[in-house]
Amino acid sequence: MTSNQFSNLNSSNELVEKLLKNFRSVGLIVLLALAAWMAFFQIDPEEVGVIVRFGKYSRTVEPGLNYKIPLVESVYKVAVERQQKMEFGFRTTSAGVKSQYSRKGGVDESLMLTGDLNLADVEWVVQYRIDKPYNYLFKVRNPEVTLRDISEAAMRQIVGDRTVNEVLTVGRTEISAKLQELMQQICREYSLGVKIEQVVLQDVNPPEPVKAAFNAVNEAQQEKETLINQAKAEYNKVIPKAAGQAQETIQMAEGYATERVNNAMGDVARFNELYKEYVKAPEVTKRRIYLETMESVIPRLGQKIITDQNGSNVLPLLQMQLSQQKATTNGQ
Repeated sequence: MTSNQFSNLNSSNELVEKLLKNFRSVGLIVLLALAAWMAFFQIDPEEVGVIVRFGKYSRTVEPGLNYKIPLVESVYKVAVERQQKMEFGFRTTSAGVKSQYSRKGGVDESLMLTGDLNLADVEWVVQYRIDKPYNYLFKVRNPEVTLRDISEAAMRQIVGDRTVNEVLTVGRTEISAKLQELMQQICREYSLGVKIEQVVLQDVNPPEPVKAAFNAVNEAQQEKETLINQAKAEYNKVIPKAAGQAQETIQMAEGYATERVNNAMGDVARFNELYKEYVKAPEVTKRRIYLETMESVIPRLGQKIITDQNGSNVLPLLQMQLSQQKATTNGQ
């Protein structure tokens, strides 16, 4: 081997070593970049991150930039501030200003038996939020399926305790409140980590084959309620008036009775006073009563002539009558 060949071989070895060293540096940089990319992660404002280490729960991190150990820890992002919903009896196929719905696959879960052995087609929406991420991830397998089964079972229980008329008409608000309460209770017992925000009965109808008959019954019931309300209105108009008239008559009778009693008591008092005077002087009192009575009676006689058997007192009586007429004329 010549000196030129040996020098060329040394140069080649140095070049290879330099390339290997560069590759190692680049690989280390790539590895560090990959480790940094795998270690840092972003949690959105409406989420929290649940970190597990070798499959075991480690901690929960808040929204923002967070760190985990690469290849050792993994993260589950759970939307705790987002309100989610489940639809029963229908599915939304297109949401927007004019949303479109489909009944495909929802008939079996919406058709229910009421307490009076009738059928009702109940459609409802459950709005919920995840409030305990650890329970939601690790306490129950398939939490969404479990929540759907809970809602359907609770609705069947509540509808089964009521008549079909209650379900279709007046009991809808009560059913919604009762379903929300019962679902929340079961979710707590199952440690599902879900809070039921609202339950809305979207639509409640009788099954299609008997829908016309149910509508006729509802119209008859509404007409019955209308007639009852009209009768109550007429009753409230007539009865208070009659009661007022009766009360007025009673008060008038009581007033008349009070007046008669007071007059009688006054007459009694006057008679007692007169009797006291009579006892003191009987003859004088008799004469006074006689004269007062004649004084009030004679002016009422008019053109009358009173005589005795002999007629001796005709002229004096006529003279007295003429005097009274003259005095009356002068007084006018």
